[in-house]
Amino acid sequence: MPAPISSSVQAARQRLADQLKELREDAGLSGRELARRAGWSAGVAKVSRIEHGHRPISIEDLRRWCEACGISEQRTAELLAELRAVATMWTTYKRLHRAGLRRAQESVRSDFEEVTLLRSYQSRSIPGLLQTEDYTRAALDTVRREENLASGDADLDAAVVERMDRQAVLRRPGKRFVYVVEEDVLWYRPYPRTVHADQLRHLRAVATGSLPSVVFGVIPRTVDRRGNRPREAFIINDEALVTIELVSGYLRITTSDEVAVYVKAWKGLQSLATRGPGAAALIDQALDDLTGSG
Repeated sequence: MPAPISSSVQAARQRLADQLKELREDAGLSGRELARRAGWSAGVAKVSRIEHGHRPISIEDLRRWCEACGISEQRTAELLAELRAVATMWTTYKRLHRAGLRRAQESVRSDFEEVTLLRSYQSRSIPGLLQTEDYTRAALDTVRREENLASGDADLDAAVVERMDRQAVLRRPGKRFVYVVEEDVLWYRPYPRTVHADQLRHLRAVATGSLPSVVFGVIPRTVDRRGNRPREAFIINDEALVTIELVSGYLRITTSDEVAVYVKAWKGLQSLATRGPGAAALIDQALDDLTGSG
């Protein structure tokens, strides 16, 4: 697991561990006494490993910890919710796709259904909600082959339908979607040329206002970007959730201080992007080169 992933997850685990330690101390319990009340044969060693973040606590152990400390049901529920959030921070693509491509697409749908303001930065590929059906099919088929998934064509077809159906959120009132991509994304061609050409035509329509809820910007290759280097792809949902796309999986961040770091990075990257006619011109250049009409 790359350092940024492990450090973020470990920091979240330690925040929870620190709270558990405070609960024990506030209850006036030693580690040995807590372990005795919880019925742990490992004794104080287990308590120490949990409090130092060396051992993730289970749901059952957290319940026992709270019971031993005399914690209210409401506070216990809050800690359980935090534990579940920590447990789901890092998800490998292998784990995500374990039940198939369709189920993987369905599992993240609520992120898009519930969001009011979505801000997306992409340095590698076309954002999912802006993909054409053929581009989505090619992308998901590539995932299937690269990860050696047992999914058949029926699962692939269902996953494409799910992804396309999800795009209905772009037309719902009260929602806003702001996208920034690096210009190189327009030039990457991992799929057939016709697929890319149709995708670029769709992006041009979006950039010039075909979807009123969407703002689409492109960071030109030639822009002066001192202080705003390219980043890993990420999505910010209402300043409450950041989803970061990495090679082996994705990281979900909900702590306010870390979310704020990505909001700051987003603002810097967005300031470099050109929109409207400027974005359309950059798309046209990539499209002309692709189709030979330049």
